[in-house]
Amino acid sequence: MKGITKVKSRNSNKQRASRHTCFSVARNEIGSAIVELALILPIFLFLMLGVVEFGRLAYASIEVSNAARAGVQFGAQSHAAASNISGMESAATNDAGDITSGVMTATATQFCTCSNGTTSDCSATSCTSPGVMIEYVQVNTTATVDPLFHYPGLPTTFTLQGQAIMRVEQ
Repeated sequence: MKGITKVKSRNSNKQRASRHTCFSVARNEIGSAIVELALILPIFLFLMLGVVEFGRLAYASIEVSNAARAGVQFGAQSHAAASNISGMESAATNDAGDITSGVMTATATQFCTCSNGTTSDCSATSCTSPGVMIEYVQVNTTATVDPLFHYPGLPTTFTLQGQAIMRVEQ
């Protein structure tokens, strides 16, 4: 019996020693993990800010393109709407809800071609028979977007452009 007891006490001493060593190693690993985090965190935050900024610019670019499309859709409804240049420009600037209208500009134009490939001045008699006049509207939009953060080597403002062309309903 005494031999068994001594073996148990030896094992319990070894277990205590190994537990002490495990806790010591765990404490050292936690300390090194904190140091690694402190070194990597600024780089990670810088990258995340870049991703957020890129997302903002992509969203603004989509808004500018959609605004041009809205202006063209207004003008392509009829011949009367196609000649309403200010209406197309207003439809485009009103569609860009998240981009302030003071920074966003829209320019609308109307042009015609003949079905045989020649240009036309949008009068009914400008195309020679059997050519038919085809009427188009075009809206170009431009917006200037300021980034939230200014990075060295990148511009302080970005100019985004959109363009849409559509055939007018006959």
